[in-house]
Amino acid sequence: MGQVLLYWPNIIGYIRIVLVFIAWAAYETPTVFVPLYSISIALDGVDGWLARRLGQTSRFGAWLDVVVDNMGRGMLWSLLFEWGWLVSAVEWCVFVCNHNARGDHWKNSFSSSPPIIRAIMDNGFRTPLGLWVVSGLHCLPLWLYGCQRGLLSRWLYLPPWIQTLGAVLLAAGRLLALSAEMWCIRTHVEYLTSDETEEKKS
Repeated sequence: MGQVLLYWPNIIGYIRIVLVFIAWAAYETPTVFVPLYSISIALDGVDGWLARRLGQTSRFGAWLDVVVDNMGRGMLWSLLFEWGWLVSAVEWCVFVCNHNARGDHWKNSFSSSPPIIRAIMDNGFRTPLGLWVVSGLHCLPLWLYGCQRGLLSRWLYLPPWIQTLGAVLLAAGRLLALSAEMWCIRTHVEYLTSDETEEKKS
């Protein structure tokens, strides 16, 4: 057990947790918050690659990766909007559904799903549609933070129409993610209820 906890990809996960908490404390200071939160997002792409490269994939690592993602996004959504906790609640619900039934192989268990879900999930999100969805998941709340704080204008000199277009494109990616999330929840409810029905019959 101790060896798995000290796998390099998992150490990156611990670093990401620290970055999320420091970013949360620095939410009102964009010059601190944005770099820390962005580094945490960037490291999300590093830990999986490193796990495969070093042969350090693990059930714990797969679990930790999603936990850290949900913590970071949940924190930001909740600070952005009063209703932001709803987005986080859906993501945690999907996490429970996927890891309860599918475990660490949840990304590779969608072969019998509808075509749109397969197009999103194929090859661990490494498809054009999957990239769009992941961008919506990770980047939409950060983009909205930039809009709220005027950072996209002051830092990147983006005109309002580009800011709006970016928000629309990222929101569309997030809605695609929502369609996959709803499918995961529905199929898990079907799994739970069918199992219960079979037990009663026996």
